[in-house]
Amino acid sequence: MSTRLNHTLTLPARFRLRDILAFHRRDPHQASERVSGTMLQKGLIWRTSPACLAIEFDGDCARATLSLDNPPSSEPDQLEFESMVGRMLGFTQDIDAFERRWCEHPRLGTLIRLQSGLRVPLAASPFEALTWAITGQQISLGAAISIRRRLIEAAGIRHSVGLLCYPDPPRIMLLGEPGLRGAGFSAAKARALLALSARVIDGLLPLDEWLPAPPIDTIRAALLAVRGIGPWTVDYALLRGFGWLDGSLHGDVVVRRKLALLLASPDKPGPDETRAWLATFSPWRALVAAHLWAMPVAQDGSAALPT
Repeated sequence: MSTRLNHTLTLPARFRLRDILAFHRRDPHQASERVSGTMLQKGLIWRTSPACLAIEFDGDCARATLSLDNPPSSEPDQLEFESMVGRMLGFTQDIDAFERRWCEHPRLGTLIRLQSGLRVPLAASPFEALTWAITGQQISLGAAISIRRRLIEAAGIRHSVGLLCYPDPPRIMLLGEPGLRGAGFSAAKARALLALSARVIDGLLPLDEWLPAPPIDTIRAALLAVRGIGPWTVDYALLRGFGWLDGSLHGDVVVRRKLALLLASPDKPGPDETRAWLATFSPWRALVAAHLWAMPVAQDGSAALPT
C-alpha cells in the first residue's frame, strides 16, 4: 500500500534549474538522489515512512510528487509537503531585494549580474542539512560525498523505486558509534551525530517545529551546545536547512579563496578580514557566500568575470 501527494508550482522568473539539479547530482553513484534530464528524485524518510520525492521541471512549472511506501497512521500533511518543496527550491529567499540593493556594487555587482536569479538549494530537512554540515567539516567535498553515501548505505532504508532514503535521527541512533565509524566518520563526528540525533528525538532540538519562523538565536545556542558543532557548521546548517541568508561564512575556505579572486588580491583574506567584508551585506551575508561559491574561475585561476 502506498500514499501519494502531488503539488504543481509556477517557477519564478530567472529560475536557475541547473543549480538545483547540480546540488542533487553531487554523488555520481546516485544512491539517494537521481537526476535524469529535468527530473529529480530523492529518497527520504517522511514521518518514519520510506518516501520518494520526485520533481519534474517543465518550462515555467514544476510538478512534485511524494510517494510513501508505508503510509503513517495519520494523514500526510499536504501543506507541510508543499512547504518542503518550495523551501528546497529556494522560493522563500528574497533574492530580488538583495539584487536590487547590491547589483551596482563596484565588486560584487558584476558577480550578481552575471549570476542573476541565484538561489541556495536547500536540503529536504534541517536534520539532513545539519548532518551534511557535520560530515563536511574540515575534509574535501569529494570525501564528504563518499562518507555521506556510506552513511545512507549503512542505514539501508530503500524505497520501492530503488533509491535509498536519507536516514532520520532514529536510524542514526540504531547505527551507533561503530556503525558510523564504519561509514567513515571520525570518532568526534560520530559522537556529534549521535548527540544531535538524541536531542532531536528527545525534543530538545525541535528542528521541524522551528521551520515556519526560525528563532535563529535559539537555534544557534542549542546547536552550539552540542559538542562537535561549531559556528561554521551552525551557519551552514541554518542556510541549507532553514534558508537563513545572513550567516557569516567567513571561515569557509572556498569563500575566502573566491573572495581573493573577486578582489584581485594576491593573498587569501583571513577569517577576520572576510567577516568584516561580509558584514557590509547583512542581512544577506550567506547569499553573498553562495555567489562566491558559484563564481566561475578561468583556466589561469583568475575570476572569470565580464569586464
